[in-house]
Amino acid sequence: MKKSLVGYVLGWVLVVIGAMLALPMIVAFVYGENDYLYFGIIAVCCLLSGLIITRFKPKNPQMYPREGFIACALTWILMSVVGCLPFYVSGQIPHFADALFESISGFTTTGATILGTDRQIEDLSKSMLFWRSFTNWAGGMGILVFLLAVITPLSGQSNMHLMKAESPGPVVSKLIPKLRGTAGLLYIIYAVMTAIEFFMLLFGGMNWFEAVTLSFSTAGTGGFSVRNEGLMAYEGHYYWQAVVTAFMFLFAVNFSAYYLIIAKKFKQVFKIEEIRGYYIMYFAAVIAIVINLWVEGGNDWSLFEICHHTAFQVATYASSTGFASCDFDLWPEFSKAVLLVVAFVGACAGSTGGGLKVSRVIILTKTAIREFGKSIHPNSVKTVKMDGKVVKDETIRSVSVYFSLFIFIFIISVLSVSVDGMDFETNFTAVLATLNNMGPGLRLVGPTKNFFEYSDFSKYVLMFDMLAGRLELLPILFLFDPSCWKSK
Repeated sequence: MKKSLVGYVLGWVLVVIGAMLALPMIVAFVYGENDYLYFGIIAVCCLLSGLIITRFKPKNPQMYPREGFIACALTWILMSVVGCLPFYVSGQIPHFADALFESISGFTTTGATILGTDRQIEDLSKSMLFWRSFTNWAGGMGILVFLLAVITPLSGQSNMHLMKAESPGPVVSKLIPKLRGTAGLLYIIYAVMTAIEFFMLLFGGMNWFEAVTLSFSTAGTGGFSVRNEGLMAYEGHYYWQAVVTAFMFLFAVNFSAYYLIIAKKFKQVFKIEEIRGYYIMYFAAVIAIVINLWVEGGNDWSLFEICHHTAFQVATYASSTGFASCDFDLWPEFSKAVLLVVAFVGACAGSTGGGLKVSRVIILTKTAIREFGKSIHPNSVKTVKMDGKVVKDETIRSVSVYFSLFIFIFIISVLSVSVDGMDFETNFTAVLATLNNMGPGLRLVGPTKNFFEYSDFSKYVLMFDMLAGRLELLPILFLFDPSCWKSK
């Protein structure tokens, strides 16, 4: 492995993180908080360290898949550790494991939190709350994608290896010929959609601080809120919750669809099989839960309120955002089961959402149907197609491997956190919530609870799950392969 090349990328990452820390520092100045000192010192240390490291540019900047995976994994670990320092050094989250959990949850856009039991979310300063939500936004599209959009530290296929390692989904492709242009276009779409949500919330009467932090968390499908009750604190503000519902739904769609809309290729958008599958899953889940809640009754909601909260909760689970407009842990078992199925599938590839991804589920389903058909007709030649194109065997193999690893890590993680003695439903949904980057689970980690009661050991297991889920498993797993660390 070219360690100098990986170190060079990490140097640029430190520069980017140092620059990002200037934003909460400005917020601290605006609100007259002393926290600007913590943000400022950490920012200066990051900038100086990064600038020194990047002065030593590798002689051979060509990066291969191995370096791409390792650089990606170390990038996310590095920014998570740096990101937790303001919480920890300021004493606002005094336990390091808790501060790191909050930082990893933010950057991986999981939305799981340890706040709310020992320490309330509102106890954090405005600048810390801003930083907490901003980590959702920064992690949504990815730090390396931002790096590729702003600067070009490497050459050749190196940038593609980095983008493939960080971007969600079984296939990563360029929207336009130049990869740097693709990264820039993705961030422009991302920023514009975030700004639109921000102004829509302002138009509805929300104050600027909550509007910007809520927009950050929605865009990154991260689910961090500045209120201890989350979006349940906005009970009765149906407009605000409706805006968030719409944007959670939109940010879970493959961003290539928005490029096609910009290019006025409207017909091609609806030809994308994954997007059709996402729409079908979402509306089928909404209809099923609405009928179940209406038949079961017992919550004094009108039909409008049932539809409103159902649309919100399905959107938050489909996009893996993690917001809650009500305590859905009190819903009938069938409704909760539908939500968990939606959470397993998750969002579209190429979006900011988590989960297995709709495209993988479609490929797995079609592969199973093909194998079933071949078992009956061994001599038949059947192919798996998506959007009218044959899916390569390499892609099918990678999807199958991903699913196998996902199930393996899921089982090991559930067994590991079970040592804390919590009930099975709590442990099962806690692992599902972190590995799928979706935020709250059920029972003791439900929408009105948090992850504080877990031991440090279990929290580190769940932190690993958050990182593994955000990076599509392989980059994190490569860190444990000794052969990846051998120098060429």
